[in-house]
Amino acid sequence: MEYDFLVDTYDSERLKTLSVWSMFSDEDLPVRPPALPARDRNALEHMVHQCMSEDRWFCRMFAIDVGAPPVPVKETRLEFITRYAEDSGKRLAVLRQKDRAWWQRDVAFFDRTRSVAWIMVRRIAHTAQHRGEMTALLRLLGRQVHSVYGPSVDTGGLPDNSAPTIYAYPDIESLIAGESRGGAKTVLPGPGDKPSTERPDR
Repeated sequence: MEYDFLVDTYDSERLKTLSVWSMFSDEDLPVRPPALPARDRNALEHMVHQCMSEDRWFCRMFAIDVGAPPVPVKETRLEFITRYAEDSGKRLAVLRQKDRAWWQRDVAFFDRTRSVAWIMVRRIAHTAQHRGEMTALLRLLGRQVHSVYGPSVDTGGLPDNSAPTIYAYPDIESLIAGESRGGAKTVLPGPGDKPSTERPDR
């Protein structure tokens, strides 16, 4: 089906989001690094926003309601991970059943009208934006960052220097199992011996 790529992308974004969440510790969640203005979200607030925002978009725009509170009762890192994994997994299952006509129908998008497919692209971009902000938080907290789309400083730097892509976990099931045991992420090699920028002399 011509819209399968959107469903597959949503599926892969679930793992990327949960992987970034797994890189924080519970102690990190309420911390607002000094570099951030007081109005900016900390990691916990980003998790709350992701869960509540996605639930609201899917319920109101797609009429997909998983029938569960979007935020866990106990607001720990692992509880957020399992809550979002379960809810987004249910959304994924519903999306896989939708036909071409459903994706092309126009629905309300705030004060506009857009196709469901158009809104899904925006939803994926919205998630990626906030995940990027959380990755920046990890850096400010001095945490290592696994690959999200490609190599990072902690996997060796630039792909042109043969730095590998190293994901924290291969799939969501492994992630939840590993984090439930206290963490079992792939070991990172750390920065290589070459600069991690295309402009090292500036």
